[in-house]
Amino acid sequence: MTELNKQKIFWHSRRGMLELDLLLVPFAQEVFETLAPDQQQLYEELLQEEDQDLWNWFLDRAEPPQPKFKPLIAQILAHKAAQV
Repeated sequence: MTELNKQKIFWHSRRGMLELDLLLVPFAQEVFETLAPDQQQLYEELLQEEDQDLWNWFLDRAEPPQPKFKPLIAQILAHKAAQV
């Protein structure tokens, strides 16, 4: 992955909500590069969703309309839990 793509992912991981930043930025910095290419693409797709939708999915207040996001959301939450 090129440096430009890594920077793009990092900046797209920065959101309008601090709570999302605390979940997504460390994941982008520490895990993204280790993901398989299809998982990297899925993460990029996830970043295209609205902040409020993401937040509701992370809090398990709502189900993502695309079930393919569920394992990735679980992975992001597990990464955050491991940091604590």
